[in-house]
Amino acid sequence: MSDAMQAETISIAGHRGEEIEAYLARPLGEGTHPGVVVIHHMPGYDRATKEIARTFAVYGYAALCPNLFHRYAPGAKSADAAAAARAAGGVPDEQCYGDVSGAISHLRGLSDANGKVGVIGYCSGGRQTYLVACTLNVDAAVDCYGGGVVVSADQLTPERPVAPIDLTPKLGCPLLGLFGAQDANPSPEHVARMEAELTANGKNFEFHSYEGAGHAFFSVDRPSYNLEAAKDGWQRIWAFFGTHLAS
Repeated sequence: MSDAMQAETISIAGHRGEEIEAYLARPLGEGTHPGVVVIHHMPGYDRATKEIARTFAVYGYAALCPNLFHRYAPGAKSADAAAAARAAGGVPDEQCYGDVSGAISHLRGLSDANGKVGVIGYCSGGRQTYLVACTLNVDAAVDCYGGGVVVSADQLTPERPVAPIDLTPKLGCPLLGLFGAQDANPSPEHVARMEAELTANGKNFEFHSYEGAGHAFFSVDRPSYNLEAAKDGWQRIWAFFGTHLAS
């Protein structure tokens, strides 16, 4: 199997048709390929997230990462754009749906698309992945330590008006969850609550929590990186997406 790939910054139609920046990495091998929307973490649309997109391309997936912070500081460094987004109260869920929906449409419109699209998100992107899986038409979803899925009523805001866990009955695709047992957000208690809700609603899901791992254990450039948890997590991602997207 060829590992040739192409990666570039492009523009896509996001929420309400607005043009936003996105990073597309796609395999150059023959045949058709599934797509994956990569939802970046709170630090933003950064080098590490683009590396994740390229990794998916090497493994045969067309990966597209929309810059959810594009409107807050166009052309700025990822850290500055992330700060601007936080100062504005965070990305509204409705806007996130629009941007991710645009990414899904772009992937399904590629000439070599096999028609299936998954979504994966890290940190705040894990929360957004849960929302997307319960709201948009995707074929599989991976939540990597997404905090804020379980929230109380007093934590809701105009930008985030619904607790993601309350949308669980609408989950329309298989879900893989990867968590650190030493994480505080989501805490093990919140992960257990999610499991209980998914089970009660008869959803197709699998969760794995790693002892000794905290938040952001996939991040190779941060002290939180946990080699063993990350290695196992990637193997589970390949198996999960291989079953639901590539086959």
